Amino acid sequence: MSKVKVSANAQGHVIVPSENSIGYGYIRIEQDRAFVNDKNWVSVNKVSTLLYGTIEDLSKFGYTAGMELPGKILIKESLEPFNTENPEKDYKIAGKTGIVCCLDGQPIYRKTFYNASGTENDIFIAHNNGNAIKAAIKDNQEEVVETTEATEEFSL
Repeated sequence: MSKVKVSANAQGHVIVPSENSIGYGYIRIEQDRAFVNDKNWVSVNKVSTLLYGTIEDLSKFGYTAGMELPGKILIKESLEPFNTENPEKDYKIAGKTGIVCCLDGQPIYRKTFYNASGTENDIFIAHNNGNAIKAAIKDNQEEVVETTEATEEFSL
């Protein structure tokens, strides 16, 4: 597991002002984390979260791009939405399929949080709508095959 690092946007700014609320903004932090699935397959994924606040309060942290922070970024999954006004925002999506992961037909919500102490653990909920996800993957693979067939302009 790598250290938590502060990241900057394309313009090099660490604090990004809100587009909707004057005087508010966020700081993006990220971390490379190793995960082992139920088949003992290891993958390293970048996990990130946003720290929200007033521009004034966020500025007091003195964060700079690349700065390392203690702790870790947690992943929490829930059957209850984290944001009741916009629950779709936190759907757990199966890769690039666009399919929402569900448990017995109920959507799973996923959100990341910063834990400065590093003592908390992730909370995962296993989905059981694998058939819908597999079907979406199969459909996507068929689309890729169809679009890569030889044409007069392009031949394999």
